[in-house]
Amino acid sequence: MTHSFTTITFFTDGGARGNPGPAASGAYSPELGEFKRYLGTATNNQAEYTAIILALEQAVAYQANHPSLQHIDFFMDSELAVKQLKREYKVKNPELQKLFLKVWNLTTKFQKVTFTHVRREKNKDADRLVNEAIDAALAQS
Repeated sequence: MTHSFTTITFFTDGGARGNPGPAASGAYSPELGEFKRYLGTATNNQAEYTAIILALEQAVAYQANHPSLQHIDFFMDSELAVKQLKREYKVKNPELQKLFLKVWNLTTKFQKVTFTHVRREKNKDADRLVNEAIDAALAQS
């Protein structure tokens, strides 16, 4: 029997070694599993936003076969991204504005999407995925 979730939780993180530098995004969901993507050269903030996009893309793909999915709860250690996505801070950087818009458009596919700031210790799985993606890419170069 396959589960059909109405709510999915994601822990997301992005990181760059150097800022900008080799960067990756990671997303962990207890319901859907682990996702990671190497980005090449990017900033920490670009990697944070890309992690949210990566998670939302996975949620949209899941929703295509499970229309009951309507709520996404995000937990991340980027206070800046959380405050921007909650509209408490403006997004001034042009590159982040593009990523913010992409996140915003993806969130419209769900009834409710929340963004919550958590301490770094609560986000270890997503952080691990970021480092795995960067390490794997650097090992190949």
